[in-house]
Amino acid sequence: MKILSAELIRKADQYTIENEPIQSIELMERASRAFVTWFESNFDRTRRVFIFCGTGNNGGDGLAIARILSFRKWDVTTVTVKKSSKKSQDFTINYLKLAEVREIANIEKVEDLNFNVQKKDIIIDAIFGSGLAREVTGIYASAIDFINNSSATIISVDVPSGLFIDAISPKKSIIKADHVLSFQLPKLAFLIPENSEYVKSWSITNIGLDTDFINSQPSDYEYIDDLLIKKLFKPRAKFAHKTDFGRILLMSGSQGKMGACILCASACIRSGAGLVTTHIPSCGYQIMQSSVPEVMTSSDFNERFLTGIPDLEPYDVIGIGPGIDRHIDTYEVIAQLLEKFRKPIVLDADAINIIADEQSFMKQLPEGSILTPHPGEFKRIVGFWNDDFERLEQQIAISKEFKVFIVLKGAHTSISTPEGKVYFNSTGNPGMATGGSGDVLTGIITSLLGQKYSPEHAAILGVYLHGLAGDIAAEFLGEESLIASDIIDYLPQAFLEIKN
Repeated sequence: MKILSAELIRKADQYTIENEPIQSIELMERASRAFVTWFESNFDRTRRVFIFCGTGNNGGDGLAIARILSFRKWDVTTVTVKKSSKKSQDFTINYLKLAEVREIANIEKVEDLNFNVQKKDIIIDAIFGSGLAREVTGIYASAIDFINNSSATIISVDVPSGLFIDAISPKKSIIKADHVLSFQLPKLAFLIPENSEYVKSWSITNIGLDTDFINSQPSDYEYIDDLLIKKLFKPRAKFAHKTDFGRILLMSGSQGKMGACILCASACIRSGAGLVTTHIPSCGYQIMQSSVPEVMTSSDFNERFLTGIPDLEPYDVIGIGPGIDRHIDTYEVIAQLLEKFRKPIVLDADAINIIADEQSFMKQLPEGSILTPHPGEFKRIVGFWNDDFERLEQQIAISKEFKVFIVLKGAHTSISTPEGKVYFNSTGNPGMATGGSGDVLTGIITSLLGQKYSPEHAAILGVYLHGLAGDIAAEFLGEESLIASDIIDYLPQAFLEIKN
């Protein structure tokens, strides 16, 4: 699902109006009815509703929502916030329609903000929409502060008022929405970590914008949805052989950290890999043989950590990093691997920390390799960023410069490609923020790469599967009790959900 800029969203609206054809006021009515349908499926009429509207088209949406809810017997108080006489045409039309059936409160100064909003009430925010590109001041800022300081549930129409959707927002006055119902498409700002207090949750409602126009628009950003995953997923052939699904080497583990190796190898084999071998320090030999009997084991001469590499000729794909630690000899292991193996490699954890320490290793990475850092590991590569939009720019720049894929882990994990495209994940939950979850992801992605998915598709499908398994696990176990091995246990259900 494409993520479009504010300008392209405006053009999609206009194209739909001109080519459906439909009048702009009718499109606004359609959007408002879609909002009300969602709203009534999530809330009941025992709660009072306050709707705060600006004087642009987002405010027009709010007025139409107020009228529809009023006709449906909701207790609605409608408030327009204005500091000038400028109004959009569709706002004016909906204002006059609502004024025929309901009184509308108009506020122009702070003293007018005297509404008795209670905790059980709902505030619908329709002050500013996706086109905002200036800092909020004056009575608008006061209204936003009033809403944020209330104890009511806050729902924003399309975007929280005050939030820029394409760039870093001034942090002075932005609605802190409990939920945002976005029209047609997600907004880039929803996927940026530092905006989490303004977009606590969000969903999308289809308002019938022209899909051909949307699909034809250029965008470097895409939200991973079910449709994309179903296109990527490859069913198994009837006469397939285990070697068709990859001969994989996982280089992982050190004394005291063999759990990382077990999680990575278990996830790899559970994700469909054909043949998996782990190269580990010799202290882990018995642990691996008894913990994951489906996996073969190659032991390093050193007992406590990796000091060398096995013969690499038999392997299609290599994953390295979980639990390896950063000993001086392990740096040499990375150097030897990059010299002798020129197919894409999956790097995680201390493998990433080592190449961050030795920046010359970045230039030696095989084209198409996949790095899976968490934000702390990524910071060791790039150094510093002022905000999360800048961090995203740096992620794209690194992928382009070194022709690698970067899977930057977190809520809505972002996957950047050598072409500068970024995919944001749609699955996963906070319960997955637990030790070993990243080792599981490394095993899944390496497995898919071994099954002849392209690096891009392996990263996208791997991240989605990882999050989906975590979501299914959380349904049964709860987020608080979820551990990394639960993600592995629920991978079969995740695969079945994609297939079915």
